[in-house]
Amino acid sequence: MNALILSAVLGVIMMYCGFMFKAKSAVRGVAIAGLVLLLVVNVMESYGTVFFHIDTHGMMRFDRFALLFNSIMFFSVFVYFLLSAKDMEKIGVNYGEYFALIYFVLCGIVLASSFRSLLILFLGIEIISIPLYILTGSDKKNLKSNEASLKYFLMGSFSTGLMLMGIALIYGASGTFNVENMHLAQIRPAYLPVTGMLLLLFSMSFKVSAAPFHFWTPDVYDGAPTVFTSFMATIVKAAVFIAFIRLFDETFTGLSGQWKLWISVITAATLFIGNITAVFQQSVKRMLAYSSIAQAGFMLMAIYSMNSDAKEGILLYTAAYSLATIGIFAVLNKMGDYTFDGFNGLARQQPFIAVVIAIFLFSLAGIPLTAGFVAKFYMLKAVLATGTGLWLVIFSVLMAAVSVYYYFRVIQAMYFREGQANIEASTSFKLTLGAVAALVILLGLFPGLLIYFYYF
Repeated sequence: MNALILSAVLGVIMMYCGFMFKAKSAVRGVAIAGLVLLLVVNVMESYGTVFFHIDTHGMMRFDRFALLFNSIMFFSVFVYFLLSAKDMEKIGVNYGEYFALIYFVLCGIVLASSFRSLLILFLGIEIISIPLYILTGSDKKNLKSNEASLKYFLMGSFSTGLMLMGIALIYGASGTFNVENMHLAQIRPAYLPVTGMLLLLFSMSFKVSAAPFHFWTPDVYDGAPTVFTSFMATIVKAAVFIAFIRLFDETFTGLSGQWKLWISVITAATLFIGNITAVFQQSVKRMLAYSSIAQAGFMLMAIYSMNSDAKEGILLYTAAYSLATIGIFAVLNKMGDYTFDGFNGLARQQPFIAVVIAIFLFSLAGIPLTAGFVAKFYMLKAVLATGTGLWLVIFSVLMAAVSVYYYFRVIQAMYFREGQANIEASTSFKLTLGAVAALVILLGLFPGLLIYFYYF
């Protein structure tokens, strides 16, 4: 509850900071300081210090899993602010409002990770989505940004309709919105809860850009300002996945026979479409958009498995994926050319940045000694533990091998091609980028550093 109240208050404060401070550096400083405070109070709640005692009447529960995930997301946004907040100045004049919208998204993330009622789930998903429609179209002079915002809004509205219909059917069948009191497996006839479950499955699949509901993702990610694409593809995607996992773990456990096959098919399709289409992209930004679809396929394994390995793995995966992708987008945002040729010769111009990008790409590809490798290992281990998904594990490994090709295209351009990559980076930017890369390697070597906080 600490983070929920504080993130809403900080969002309002950032709205006023937009016209109270003329210096954009001051606005940025307030936003970063607020995020540090948000992270601190959330960690304090994890160890029993609650500042706001509000009776939610069983509609929310802030357990260790939710609080640790929130901490991971707040830290990822902190890294995002350090690396990319200055680049928001290029988008438009509403600098303070961009931070306000991001804080409101964080408010929705807290709701989505801690819901006990389908009403709170709906509110959380919508509070996450609505500010994103605005951020996507924030580059008002860019027609691609306007088109991406409209497409995102229309597709998002359609998926919201599916979610509401699913919630209505489940409420009609069970008579309650509380996920702990539904007992859907005992309801006969079962067509109402099963239909509601499928509608929620399709709606949530859209939100996490799982195939075949992914068609909006490349255009929206490509058209949105790069600095906000980074936020959408990492923090937002991870948050919706946590809501997805909590929904199916605590609401639809008794209906697993009906949805496990659906999840396995969606997982395989997401891995296949995301990886194969990424191979043919000529823009690194668009390649990362398809890469995010492929990464969603791996995260879907946690929903298929729904065991302790899956929960530990999804925490690692969200941390590894978010940090690596934020780092790559931070560099991409400083480049004028988003094509693979734009990275030609970067190792000669900026050797340190080239090394850091290589580490991030290794992590996304699942190369050993990086956090991405351990995260993928946990996902595969979780599926094997179910005793029914060997084919899915084999297929996932094959798709991971395909992903190595398009990730290594960037490394090839940096190290083995001649060119003059155009990028200007300050010393503080390089130091922050290096620290994030070191953290990616540290989590790869010692994943228990993060998992420890899940249990203690």
